[in-house]
Amino acid sequence: MSDFDKLKEILAEQLGVDEDSITAQTTIDDLGADSLDLVEAVMNIEEAFGVNIDDDEIENLKTVGDFLDYIANK
Repeated sequence: MSDFDKLKEILAEQLGVDEDSITAQTTIDDLGADSLDLVEAVMNIEEAFGVNIDDDEIENLKTVGDFLDYIANK
């Protein structure tokens, strides 16, 4: 499973959206995530990928692709 597929699976499960509707250009707002959803999703992403995403950096991660780039660079 690719990192993108794993990330889509986490977001789809966490936010109750169809995995097929998630692309690299999909924004977190597009997924209907509120701040609590985002915190929980980030915790799941950190656990699944073994990364730590600083609170300051979360603000800069606007799209699914941004999260993928961040994970790839860690």
